[in-house]
Amino acid sequence: MRNGAQTRQRICDSALRLFVDRGVTETSVREITGAAGITEGALYRHYESKEELAWLLFSDHYIQLARKLEQLQAAEPSFRGKVDALIGHFAHVFDENPTLFAYLLLTQHNQVRKVPATMMTPPGVVRRVMAEGMAKMGGGKPAMDPSLVSSMVLGLVMQVAVDRIYGRLKENLTDLAPALADACWRVIAANGAAAHGTGNGTVN
Repeated sequence: MRNGAQTRQRICDSALRLFVDRGVTETSVREITGAAGITEGALYRHYESKEELAWLLFSDHYIQLARKLEQLQAAEPSFRGKVDALIGHFAHVFDENPTLFAYLLLTQHNQVRKVPATMMTPPGVVRRVMAEGMAKMGGGKPAMDPSLVSSMVLGLVMQVAVDRIYGRLKENLTDLAPALADACWRVIAANGAAAHGTGNGTVN
């Protein structure tokens, strides 16, 4: 059992790096097994195909991330606290494993298209937090499309992550999280204020 778990982990680690660097379609089973130091037969004892490996590698971690985000935001009573918690965890995940972060949230592949509508997802958690928080700002109805605002918030996080990957930023994202959360909050508050014409987007 121990050797089987170790082999599975080597497969996952090698596939993850290759999928991010080359893409799922462009990566062959032979390249994965070569990087993992195993035979193709060993891979097929754990996964039926490269496609199954790519999907499970994506979906298992995607769900885990969504559940953790849900747990963190639920523990915060204020809208701003929820935003800080979400941004802080995205930063933590990036610093802990940039390759996994890239596979889940940056790399363009077809795995997202396979996600069923009933599956909890990281963007879905962010979108719901935006909808509920903005509804309070709007007196019961979101002032702007929560999907648009959540896309803008996630876009800020993703671009900072991309710049970190390419070395345009040197700091850890965790160190940048407070400033990033402030920027995301200004986007949320400004949109709420603009939609209502109040000039004030403050809300708990």
